[in-house]
Amino acid sequence: MAEHDSARVRHDFRPDVSLQVYASGRWEASCELTAEARDLIDLYLPLQLHADLVVAQLGQSLDGRIATESGHSHYITGPADITRLHRLRALVDAVIVGAGTVDADDPHLTVRQVEGENPVRVILDRDARLDPRKHVFTDGAARTLVVRRPPDRSNAPAVTGDVVTISTNSADEFEPRAILEALRHEGYRRVLVEGGGFTVSRFVRAGVVDRLHVTVAPILIGSGRPAFTLEPIETLDQALRPRSRLFQLGEDLLFDLDLRSSSQICPS
Repeated sequence: MAEHDSARVRHDFRPDVSLQVYASGRWEASCELTAEARDLIDLYLPLQLHADLVVAQLGQSLDGRIATESGHSHYITGPADITRLHRLRALVDAVIVGAGTVDADDPHLTVRQVEGENPVRVILDRDARLDPRKHVFTDGAARTLVVRRPPDRSNAPAVTGDVVTISTNSADEFEPRAILEALRHEGYRRVLVEGGGFTVSRFVRAGVVDRLHVTVAPILIGSGRPAFTLEPIETLDQALRPRSRLFQLGEDLLFDLDLRSSSQICPS
């Protein structure tokens, strides 16, 4: 859709209510809306404007932690942010998490707090080390796709779930672009990178994330697992400075960051 083009989107149950949506993301409603409705449209509409989308998200404390040193993280952010996360899941084809997140949190990665279909669950389990009794392997709620490297021995551990094999790089890590290409081959073009911190950081460093949601809760953990692990920079003019919008979610603050607006992803 060209910048000046627009499309009309009608309400599912009230055909007299509609939105005129422009390619830039600007929108106009056919009637007066509540402040809550306008906030919901402002936050989620940009995620609907592109057939291909990579959105990443993290919830952190004021001091930038996503878990305690022991790995406890349930829950740093409040109920309104958990609902936001479920809405994100409902808007994508697939949700990616690292093996550490599955091991520590045993998440379902399904849509439960809002209406919507469950995404495919993509688990980055390089060496197939996860316990097959984890929820993503046993609840049957959605397809689970395990990304692992090709086995290098005949007695490689068995894998629960469907498997995609991807070779690792010189650092023995998966390349985010290779993961996304494998998912597109499977038909999954709208992707949420949900965690943990190392996984989200790798996707941000690779420059493949379109939008980044960072929710900050008013708590101080003191020490623990950091939200982001990015390349070091020498001066602040090398910092990543994307366009951002701020939303209040209960007591938490959500930063909606448009990473496509920033050219400084990996400092040189």
